[in-house]
Amino acid sequence: MLTVADIMTKDVVSIKGATTVREMAGIFSSLRIGTLPIVDDAGNLTGIVTASDLVEQDRPLHIPTVISLFDWVIPLGGESSLQRDLDKISAQTASELASTDVVTVMPSDSVSSVADIMSSKKLHALPVIDGKKLVGMVSRIDIIRSMNR
Repeated sequence: MLTVADIMTKDVVSIKGATTVREMAGIFSSLRIGTLPIVDDAGNLTGIVTASDLVEQDRPLHIPTVISLFDWVIPLGGESSLQRDLDKISAQTASELASTDVVTVMPSDSVSSVADIMSSKKLHALPVIDGKKLVGMVSRIDIIRSMNR
């Protein structure tokens, strides 16, 4: 049975939380990757930024539909949704743009379980951690390549 350790990329390009949006755009563009894990000084995973996160910064802000009830104006999408969109659009650094609720896998996980996670959550790449330390990345192409083994 193949495990994540057998197919993962071990030489991972990662960034710090202070990395700017411009620097991230350069990394995504020059290396042609779609996911950048964010690590602290000890190498612990703290978040993740995808190329889609950068693309979403350029989209127009969607003002939520509201209903007026007496003298109140109530947003139907919720105020937290609007605030989250504003935070993403105005982000200047990786830590401001990052998702911190990151789906991760361990080196000992089976390739089939990772394929299931990627498929069900519609993810293209997952950080591989040992404890909290980033030790690799596994992507859909890694799984496809493993099919030839």
